[in-house]
Amino acid sequence: MLVYAIIIFAIAALGGLVLASSVLRGKFAPWALSLLHAGLGAAGLVLMAMTIMNGEDRIMTAFGVLVVAALGGFYLAFKHLKQEIAPKGIVVIHAGAAVAGFALLVSMVYIHNLT
Repeated sequence: MLVYAIIIFAIAALGGLVLASSVLRGKFAPWALSLLHAGLGAAGLVLMAMTIMNGEDRIMTAFGVLVVAALGGFYLAFKHLKQEIAPKGIVVIHAGAAVAGFALLVSMVYIHNLT
């Protein structure tokens, strides 16, 4: 299940690059892509939560970091809904948290052989 979460997060990250590049250029991010990005991130978190509920608690740190990234994403979506360009610093923090959480998850799955 965690391999699927990794694949989903990787696809979400590609969309995140497009979204971040829009915001960092001072433009609105495409709303449809924002929704897809959020949906994929949520799906990855659900898969991680299911894995944790099945007793695999070694991914809790990665999960926590990705939840923090998701909270930043909610803030960015709220700014978008208010027709405001998101603050660039928050975009960078959101992306950094997501990358860190993703790296932790990948290391747990592939270094510690979790599946």
